[in-house]
Amino acid sequence: MNVSLCIATYRRPDRLALLLDDLAAQTRPPDELVIVDNDPDASAEAVVAARLAIGLPFPVRYDRQPVKNISLTRNHSVALAGGDWIAFIDDDERAPAAWLDQLCSAVRDHAADGVLGPVVPVLPANAPAWIRRGRFYDWTRLRSGQPVPPNRLRFGNLILRASLLHGPAPFDPAYGLTGGEDGDLLTRLAQSGAHLVWCDEAVVHEPVESARLTLGWLLRRALRGGQDFARHTLAGRYGSNSLGARARLVLRAAAQLLAATLLTPLSLPFGRHHAVHWMTKASANLGKLTVFWGWHYREYA
Repeated sequence: MNVSLCIATYRRPDRLALLLDDLAAQTRPPDELVIVDNDPDASAEAVVAARLAIGLPFPVRYDRQPVKNISLTRNHSVALAGGDWIAFIDDDERAPAAWLDQLCSAVRDHAADGVLGPVVPVLPANAPAWIRRGRFYDWTRLRSGQPVPPNRLRFGNLILRASLLHGPAPFDPAYGLTGGEDGDLLTRLAQSGAHLVWCDEAVVHEPVESARLTLGWLLRRALRGGQDFARHTLAGRYGSNSLGARARLVLRAAAQLLAATLLTPLSLPFGRHHAVHWMTKASANLGKLTVFWGWHYREYA
């Protein structure tokens, strides 16, 4: 396997430096590393230059994509990649030494076109107790080798056959400021027959930034997640997008919004984390409904 590892980065030089150290220590290093900086001020350039001066066990391609759009940035990284396989990791994650080797092994073991792995959140020491009890940042984990359900497909830790990313724009620029470009791409690939499986051993860690330890951030992320689900549903990514399917989506979201709103105050005596759980459910279902009147929360704007 000839593997290009792609990183889209935006104003996280300290996090990127730590990740580069992790990648240098991989038991199976990438055959090349592609870093595309979405910051017009090129905040990652000095970090990359410093690590190159120390020495890295693989060639590095660094470039800028100055237009604020995560899809355009990812597309540029794919265009620069020369490998037969392309792995992706976020610029704020940490990769244990065996990470890439485990992804590659899973490709071979399961004859997969793509492999996803878990992103394990790491809360800072000052995280509030209700945040810790709520487990709001956890991903659903699956059995290794199990096909990943369409509504669980996302980036952050995966490898894909490069031939699946053909064309000038595999990531839809319409998702460039809202997010959701990863789920859109992966569900399209799954619909076209790509075999995408899980590898539970290929763990990466994501230190949770202090700015995300707030109720407001959790509600905004839940709202965006609901919008992503509705947009993918309306695009036919999860099955039929007939008029009946759209009506069922609206009715179900409205009913779940009402139920979650009612359960929020009722659950508060049992702990703040329970109330916040239902608040995020309400926000997610509100997000589904807002798609029908054309409003999209632009998280990356």
